[in-house]
Amino acid sequence: MKPAEIRAMSDDQLKEKLLELKKEQFNLRIQKATGQLENTARIRQVRRDIARIKTEMTARRKGLAKTDA
Repeated sequence: MKPAEIRAMSDDQLKEKLLELKKEQFNLRIQKATGQLENTARIRQVRRDIARIKTEMTARRKGLAKTDA
């Protein structure tokens, strides 16, 4: 997920996407523990997407959000 896509989302959409990614992260951890995980790179992608969303949410809360100009 690109930062521009995240900035285009509303606050509610960000919260929903964050919840979705956290569920996926949990499922990936379970798959890894049971030896069923095929795409190990997905764990890193999900972790970074979560961080991007949290960063954008914090920036919006503090009023520091970038505007596309």
